[in-house]
Amino acid sequence: MATKLNTLPKYVASSTLTAPEWAHTTVLAGDLATAVTELKQQPGRELQVHGSGRLARSLHDLGLVDEYRLWVFPVVLGRGQRLFGDGAAPTGLTLVDSQTTSAGVSVQILHPTGPPKLGEIAIEGGTKGRAAG
Repeated sequence: MATKLNTLPKYVASSTLTAPEWAHTTVLAGDLATAVTELKQQPGRELQVHGSGRLARSLHDLGLVDEYRLWVFPVVLGRGQRLFGDGAAPTGLTLVDSQTTSAGVSVQILHPTGPPKLGEIAIEGGTKGRAAG
């Protein structure tokens, strides 16, 4: 995996880094929304976020995430950071695919559908409820 990552282009959103040492790395300085929008318009491979919940939350709030690939591990740590903390932009998600590994890890692929619709909702296989408003 490391060999593959070393050969691919990488982008780092930073207001302090100016001379990255990792090969094929470009620093995205300035407005994050503009920089990522321009990258998404270029042909090539998909853009991924690895290891930065803060960046993932910023991209989420800017509406720049096309797909979430969430890995849910069967363990309760009892502490840690939430991916979508207080103040995150409300967003509906559609489950596109899900699998469970032999170790019990649930891998879910979700696509954002925009702000959730407030009002009556139906819960599949359950009872009706009301979305918070």
